[in-house]
Amino acid sequence: MEAIPIKRAFKYRFYPTDAQAAELLRTFGCVRKVYNLALAARTEAWTLRQERVNYNATSAMLTAWKKIDELAYLNDVSSVPLQQALRHLQTAFTNFFARRARYPRFKSRKKSRKSAEYTTSAFRFRDGRLTLAKMAEPLDITWSRPLPEGATPSTVTVSQDPAGRWYVSMLCEDPGIERLPTTDAAVGVDTGLNHLLTLSTGEKITNPRHGRRDRARLAKAQREHARKEKGSANREKARRKVARIHARIADRRRDNLHKLSTRIVRENQTIVIEDLSVRNLLKNGTLARAIGDAAWNEFRGMLEYKAAWYGRDVIAVDRWFPSSKLCSNCGALRDKMPLHIRTWTCECGITHDRDENAAKNLLAAGLAVSACGAGVRPQRSTPGGRPATKQETLRRKP
Repeated sequence: MEAIPIKRAFKYRFYPTDAQAAELLRTFGCVRKVYNLALAARTEAWTLRQERVNYNATSAMLTAWKKIDELAYLNDVSSVPLQQALRHLQTAFTNFFARRARYPRFKSRKKSRKSAEYTTSAFRFRDGRLTLAKMAEPLDITWSRPLPEGATPSTVTVSQDPAGRWYVSMLCEDPGIERLPTTDAAVGVDTGLNHLLTLSTGEKITNPRHGRRDRARLAKAQREHARKEKGSANREKARRKVARIHARIADRRRDNLHKLSTRIVRENQTIVIEDLSVRNLLKNGTLARAIGDAAWNEFRGMLEYKAAWYGRDVIAVDRWFPSSKLCSNCGALRDKMPLHIRTWTCECGITHDRDENAAKNLLAAGLAVSACGAGVRPQRSTPGGRPATKQETLRRKP
């Protein structure tokens, strides 16, 4: 097995002192303020003068902002997270102009993620003790797993989730990731709601429905939150209670998806999935909650980055490919296949399970096109921004 240098984030929970928590919350607010000021300046420059403002220009603006009396508090926190916020904004604009993301949006005090990124000049990591700039004491970190031997973090990101939990994420090079031996195993994966995954081998993986398990408890907590007076301390306590239930659901879901994706990547050289537009599927008012709870996009993301780590291939098939309506035995195509039909019999006499048949068709389509040197995921739009037609769809690897 061949070891490859991979940069990997190791996330740990920590428990700050009151002084550390106050310093971090102040830093989060300053990071949000600088990001919003820079976004407003770049937007105004383009709207009024058709002028593009880059990172260097916003960095010079930050120096000027610190000299203004109303923004003098920016000098009270480390300058590194503020500069990193400007770099993140530059990345957001780069992705926007490359049509990989929407236009950057302003950060909200209540809704945006609370985080700050520190580079090597703003933290000290010695003997397993991490000390951030502007802090006298190291963070009290719960080391749930060790860092790679001899690893030194290149960046450290501190965050607080809506449930009030504090996390520190360290980006390190992990030499322990090795490419797995090449095999001939390939599998098609069909996602669903009754069964989270159906494999072309015939295996069906039950959908745990993590959200449904805590639905009654969540509804009760939300009702209690709605009854509290806005702006009161009791309302904040109730909000935290709702957030903790959401966090517990998300943690269980993520743990299950990690286990499934790791197993599938380790057992198969080629994995074929369907290029679903989950955003559009969530517009279905009847199934939106169940689709969101299944987290198909999160599962696909895990498959893709783990496949890159271990030398596997993930192929995404065009979402318009009729995997459910196509007979995997004779290739006959049915005109319609409503969702309530779970089994059907083809003219050739074969009775199909809807999901298993779809997984087999996905596998066949993925292997057929990849054998010709191309993948099967379509471009999402034409160069002019118009959605591609089926005939214009280009098939390529993700």
